[in-house]
Amino acid sequence: MSSSSALETGLRRGRLGTVHLVFFTVAASAPLTVVGGGITTMYAVSGNVGAALSYVVLAAILAVFAVGYAAMSRFVSNAGAFYSYIANGLGRAGGVSGSFLALASYNAIQIGLYGLFGAIFGEFMATKFGVDQQWWVWALVGLAVVGLLGVLQVDLNATVLAVLLILECLAVVVFDVVSVGNPAGGSVSFAGLDPGNLFAAGLGAVLALGIASFTGFESGAIYSEEVRDPRRTVARATYVAVAFTGAFYAFSAWALTVVTGPENAQAAAIEAGPGVVFGTLAEYSGSTVADLANVLFITSVLAALLSFHNGVARYLFALGRERVLPAFLSQTGVRTGAPVAGSLAQTVLALGVVLAFVLADRHPVLDLFTWLSGVSAVGVVLLMTLTSASVVGFFRRSPAAEVSTWQRLVAPALATVLLSAVLVVLLVNFDALLAPGNPSYLAWLLPSVTLVAALLGLGWGLLLRANRPAVYEAVGRGAADPEPAVEDTELTLTR
Repeated sequence: MSSSSALETGLRRGRLGTVHLVFFTVAASAPLTVVGGGITTMYAVSGNVGAALSYVVLAAILAVFAVGYAAMSRFVSNAGAFYSYIANGLGRAGGVSGSFLALASYNAIQIGLYGLFGAIFGEFMATKFGVDQQWWVWALVGLAVVGLLGVLQVDLNATVLAVLLILECLAVVVFDVVSVGNPAGGSVSFAGLDPGNLFAAGLGAVLALGIASFTGFESGAIYSEEVRDPRRTVARATYVAVAFTGAFYAFSAWALTVVTGPENAQAAAIEAGPGVVFGTLAEYSGSTVADLANVLFITSVLAALLSFHNGVARYLFALGRERVLPAFLSQTGVRTGAPVAGSLAQTVLALGVVLAFVLADRHPVLDLFTWLSGVSAVGVVLLMTLTSASVVGFFRRSPAAEVSTWQRLVAPALATVLLSAVLVVLLVNFDALLAPGNPSYLAWLLPSVTLVAALLGLGWGLLLRANRPAVYEAVGRGAADPEPAVEDTELTLTR
């Protein structure tokens, strides 16, 4: 008889390639969810006819960000991604602050999606099968599925995401084709792509909602320890994700204005919401196609839930490994290489927040989904801003001959400025992300969640520097094991 460790503290390396990472990053932004929910809301809130072009503008800004981000990924390979980038570029206390900010941001969007999932799945089951249950019942079903997949091997998760992503993208393509093929008034209008229409009333709301649609594109670096070629794979996946989602969302947003007519886009979105998309499919492609698209809308949200869950689990893994958080969070499955402890911790947290909203009798979409999505959008933009500044700081201290001036200085400095501008616009127009009837104080209270998280992280980082210098010195370094801890005791199984 022999014994072996059931849990390890290292992720399984060499399991993922560029295609895997593209699926993870694009699935996190949930294309069908963006088209069916985000784009229709954008038109309803802003009334901006040129909103489609905003995706091109934002994709360009994010592409500039990706230059420095990808360059630094060659030298910093850590499941903590933003956390480790900031620690290596702006200092360890700043890195801990960034880690808390990242956890707040990605947990917010992941948990908020359970509200959307429960609502749309519940409506579908009631309409098609007569099974009428409270939204939270379906939300808990989704939570159980995501929690199970989270502790399985990451290859399986990539396969699940790939299938769901391909199918939902096909549904969006069908919508785009039938929309352009059936233009309102009999002729195709390009008003939705006119820059003059974008830079008009409602621009702030358009940018605020648009940047939220891209959340998740930057998550490739989270898997940098599990890819086959970390010096190239993360960069390639990030560029592909930005280019694909930017073009895809821009075309789909424009297609919506074609089928409704630019002057009618806002009214149609206010009246029907996601029904603009599914109603168009039903009218021109038949009810079967519309029903299938509805199912894919549900699986689109599920795919995003799974992708964000995986990201949060890896952040927790990285922080546990470096003892910034309890060491047990660094435990991974010996057979799967998945961050089991981090995955279970995220599932428990999500369960607690969902149940809190249930007990408070809050609406799953207008409250749980909308509030937490807004929190996440602010946090992620702030993280990207700090990360761009970190790239400049990192290469000043550690020059690399193979990295050009454009990659190490010009692009990240420009990205810092551009993202700071987007952040200001997002904060000023945060009320555009709130549903009608929400208290006005939420416009400042919700964004402050990210600030509080960052300040708590900064304070914790300073405490680590004063009281646990070995841990502090290892912040952002990755696989270092700064100090033994009782939490490291391995669990064993006898075979």
